Amino acid sequence: MTDIYIAGAAMTVFGRHRDRTLTDLTGEALEGATKDAGCHVSDLGVAYYSGMTNGPLQGQHAIPGQVVLSKLGIDSIPIFNVENACASGSTAVHLAVQSLKAGSTDVALAIGAEKMNVPDKTVAMALFEAGWDVSRAEENYEGIVRMGDGVTVPAGSESEKPYSRFMGIYGALSRHHMRTWGTTQRQIAAVSAKNHQHSVHNPYSQFRTAYTVDEILAAPPITYPLTLPMCSPLSDGAAAVIVCTEEGLKRIGADRSRSVRVAASVMRSFSGRTLDRPDLHVGRLAAEAAYETAGLGPGDMHVAEVHDATAMGEIIQAENLGLAAPGQGGVCAERGDFTLGGRIPVNPSGGLESKGHPIGATGLGQLYELVTQLRGEAGARQVAGARHAVQENGGGFLGIEEAAVAVHVLTKN
Repeated sequence: MTDIYIAGAAMTVFGRHRDRTLTDLTGEALEGATKDAGCHVSDLGVAYYSGMTNGPLQGQHAIPGQVVLSKLGIDSIPIFNVENACASGSTAVHLAVQSLKAGSTDVALAIGAEKMNVPDKTVAMALFEAGWDVSRAEENYEGIVRMGDGVTVPAGSESEKPYSRFMGIYGALSRHHMRTWGTTQRQIAAVSAKNHQHSVHNPYSQFRTAYTVDEILAAPPITYPLTLPMCSPLSDGAAAVIVCTEEGLKRIGADRSRSVRVAASVMRSFSGRTLDRPDLHVGRLAAEAAYETAGLGPGDMHVAEVHDATAMGEIIQAENLGLAAPGQGGVCAERGDFTLGGRIPVNPSGGLESKGHPIGATGLGQLYELVTQLRGEAGARQVAGARHAVQENGGGFLGIEEAAVAVHVLTKN
């Protein structure tokens, strides 16, 4: 097997960059990643460009990667455009890893960028409506929302303002978890409070204000049991990683001591499973495959970045990754297991809830955080002694689960 390494990683601040262009943001991430790896764009053998909003928000419905990257000095090499909803960035990394293993090159770029903050916010929110089968949109939504039946929804817990119906999906998943396992709204709020507290120490985070659990619960409602700080925002930003084989590391002269090994890169798609088979959840199957490939288990992980488009997402995915027993994710969060200094810190970056969620850059931003952690360079948010890390990034929704899930296991020897 060919060992694959992340030699360089970088990201912009995620947030509202109304005065910056998509090319400008992408260029910052590219420059940062190449500098970090100690290479030049001329060293790249292939590039995977991740983005979902180029077409609907900027009008670049085709070849966005070629258009953006050519302005930054990348041309002639193969450039592939990647769209896999919120898992787009991680999918780009997975494909870059596969290209290296196939021997088509020894240095590959995965880069993602989005400009989601446009004058008409509803247009950006509508993008999430494409993350399921649009030919059955109403049927899909009504079926998913029924998963939350059986939980009394308090009066005044539904936002009067428009929001993405994906938050409605997460609300239903939350209520299902509450009914099935006894998870409480306060436990979900504990996840959000923890992530916002982590983000205070992340200079790349969109929000850097700490909240208490009570402040999270008292915040404006979105859809029960979710309040505003429990949900990820619309974000602009870019992130990039440069992956290499051993030969590639030597060719570009990368600092071997700072390179992080990709011990596993796994993609899985949804199945037609039923609610009574949580053991077949796409996230759990992807995690099991990743651990097997890496020769490690959940107990070996020191730090994790998971897809928390809402705080409930972290609970569900922590359980899928084996970082908590089924139904115990909320309990673990409330007692501090996932907090910096706890048993297994989750989302030390602040997660999507506070770091931000520029769709095509999201997974790459997660990997940037884990590379930084494994290098011991995370400052006040550093997880002491971190050597093994796991990332989970999901996209879209089909049936009763994510349409696509990526899981990466990283190690620092």
